[in-house]
Amino acid sequence: MIACKIEDIRQFTSQLFVGTLFDSFLVREAQIVTFNTFHIDGRVRKEYYTDQELEERHIGELSAWESVKPVCFGLIKGKKLPGSFRIVFQLGADQTEAFLKQRQLPVRAEQISGLYLNIRYEEGSLYCVTGTSVNFFTMDKSLEQEWDGEVTELFRKNNIPVSMD
Repeated sequence: MIACKIEDIRQFTSQLFVGTLFDSFLVREAQIVTFNTFHIDGRVRKEYYTDQELEERHIGELSAWESVKPVCFGLIKGKKLPGSFRIVFQLGADQTEAFLKQRQLPVRAEQISGLYLNIRYEEGSLYCVTGTSVNFFTMDKSLEQEWDGEVTELFRKNNIPVSMD
């Protein structure tokens, strides 16, 4: 687990709410505090969709950020900054599989409950914290270290300045 403080909040939030950098992440949950507190549960209510829609759109258990982002952006845009927001992203199953293969890690995708990126804005500061969850006991920290490196590299490649807390 690493905790990064985002140095350029305006640039990062533009990437987050307007750009496409995070679109492929899945949303576990989001909370946005403005004039009210808004909670978003990222779990898809499959009964909302037809079987055809579920299949054609490849809709899984969690919503992609790309589909939730406009709602969240609508809640924060305006002249006043939000009081706070918190978003928990999870890497999708296909992306997790590709990540494991690319990094040649000795873990199977079905052993991973989640690779997470937690974004938290409060009191004028923005932080990103990585997290991993596996469904077995291990002392090996290579998965966690590789995920931390993947997120650090994502920020570096996209010119997002961070400092480690």
